[in-house]
Parts: sequence; C-alpha cells; structure tokens
Amino acid sequence: MDERELQQLKNRLLELADKAYTQNRYTYTPFLGLAEQQAYYAVEREVSYAGVRMEGGAAPCERKIIRFGDPGYEEAFPIVRIEILPKTPKFAEHLTHRDILGAVMNLGIERDVTGDIFLPDEKSALLFCHENIADYIVENLDRVKHTNVGCKRAAGELALQNAEPERISVTVSSPRADAVISKVYNLSREESRELFNNSRIFINGMQAENASCQLKEEDAVTVRGFGKFVYYGQTGVSKKGKDRVEVGVFGKQR
Repeated sequence: MDERELQQLKNRLLELADKAYTQNRYTYTPFLGLAEQQAYYAVEREVSYAGVRMEGGAAPCERKIIRFGDPGYEEAFPIVRIEILPKTPKFAEHLTHRDILGAVMNLGIERDVTGDIFLPDEKSALLFCHENIADYIVENLDRVKHTNVGCKRAAGELALQNAEPERISVTVSSPRADAVISKVYNLSREESRELFNNSRIFINGMQAENASCQLKEEDAVTVRGFGKFVYYGQTGVSKKGKDRVEVGVFGKQR
C-alpha cells in the first residue's frame, strides 16, 4: 500500500467514525489485511470517540472488519463462514490457499469482501466472507482447479486441527525479533532483516519496522509469506550462554 492509498484509507476511517457517532449507528469497513489495518492504528486516537471493535469471524483470523459506533445495542458483524467441500472426495485434488482464493476471485469478487481462508485438510476449505456476498459464493462456486466442489454456510464454533500452534524451542543470541524469526523459519539474519525492510513483519497486528526490537511474552508475530508464531519467552540458557526460548508456530492456514 503506497502513501496515497494509505491516506485515502485513513480519510475513509475518519468518515466512518464520524458517521457512526453523528448518526448513532454502526458503520463497517470492508475486510482489511494486516497492511491496511495500519491505517487504523495511525488514526486510532482520532476515532476512539466513536467506539471501535475489530472482528474477522474467529479468533485465528487476521483479515478483519472494523466496526465503528456505540448506539446502545449489539449488532452482529456481517461475516459468514462458508464450508467448501469436494463433491467426490476420492478423486479430489490437494487444494491450497491460492487455489481457493483464485477460484473465488474468478467469480468476479473483490478481495475486500473476503476474509481468511483455512484449510482443515488438503481437500476442503473454510472461507470467511461478507454477508452480502455469501449466497452468491454458495450458488456459484462449483469448481476449484479441476475439482468439483459444493459450498454451504457453516454454523457453530470454528474447530481446526491447526488452530493450536506447535510448540518448539530455539536457541538465539537474544530475543530480538530478527533473531527469533531467523531461527523459526531457518533464515539468515540478513534475510530476516530484509523482511522488515519490505514491510512483511507484523507484531500483534501492527507493522514492525525495527528488526532489533525485543519480543515480549505472548507477542504474536506474523511473517507474510511464511506464517505466524507466538513468542512464549525464555526457558533457559544454553551451555554457550545463549537464550533458549519457546515459540508456538501455526501452520500455513491463511
């Protein structure tokens, strides 16, 4: 997102906050990715008077809708979860996030009306989307790659095998963000720093620019193109005097 687009989004957020406050009703943004959410954090104090809440449809979701307003009643976010299943599982291909997203985009749907995509297994998917587009997707999404699929609205709590992170221990010279990221994703320190330079690192949803920042317990780190992990903190010291730390690594589910 360039500076012009960032400023346009900031202005839109200010407008939505003002409308929610003056008209005493809820207003909503489209789904915003982590990079777009930085526009909100830039004006967070300016819009706080209106009342703000962010939701993606489930706790693991990173793409979120921002709701402004505090009219004295509760209103559900316009988010629907769609289950995408192969019609003939035996002959279904292994599907990826890119396959699902590509099939949805081929319906002429904009990215900002769709949220996160989860892959419970290699042949099915869960898609979060805006209420207004849900029925259209259910009725028209019938093929992903060469696999015939069926769609339906899903209900109940989100249950995913990879919703809980895999706990691993790594040894680092310090809990610097670039050092931990390097170890978690088997990168050189230079490659890790380059990710910061390319605006691909987010800590607790906010873009991180300082590669030397110290991670704190429960910090959630997203590395675009690689995945996400939670930093749990130091568990000991190695024989060479380095920090032994524990992190929880999520599978590539988005």
